[in-house]
Amino acid sequence: MSLTNVYHLRRVTDTSAKACLICYKPSTSVMITPDNKDFFYVCPAHLQDRHFCSPIVDAESEAARLKEQKMAEEIEKVKKEYEEKQKRKKEREKQSSKDDKDKEKEKKKEKDDSKDNDSTNSKTNLEKERDDKIESIEKGTESKPDSGPRIFALHKTFYQMRIDRLRGIEMAKRNQERMRNPSLFPSVPNKDL
Repeated sequence: MSLTNVYHLRRVTDTSAKACLICYKPSTSVMITPDNKDFFYVCPAHLQDRHFCSPIVDAESEAARLKEQKMAEEIEKVKKEYEEKQKRKKEREKQSSKDDKDKEKEKKKEKDDSKDNDSTNSKTNLEKERDDKIESIEKGTESKPDSGPRIFALHKTFYQMRIDRLRGIEMAKRNQERMRNPSLFPSVPNKDL
């Protein structure tokens, strides 16, 4: 029997949880071979133990993860720059509004107020749209949680334990087949004494 030492991590529902191979606590994480010959339940904490298993790093998934990290960093950088610009803009408006208030009071109050309201409303609408776009981008990147590696190789003692278990199951099946076969047992002697 050939069993590859490659196990994929899968999740099951909470109602399907079974005992962990190591600590016997209910677990929803399942380690399964690609050919579905062997599987067992294991706690996520045991996957971090280097004496139990080690992750097999996939170059493509690692590159995708790094790309997502760079994208998140760029989004943070742009967001900070945008916030700084908004703060500067508000400070300038406060300073200019103090100077302009005295001049505006003397000039036409009603016409200027209506124009300012329209321009500030359009500015706030643009700012809201930008904020919404930033939030939607962030939500898109956060919807894919990084749960770590998904392919593992068991430590040699645990791997040997799995092989021994599968051999034992196979031997038990063969023994049951032999017991069902009547030619296995010796026949009764036919000669009279």
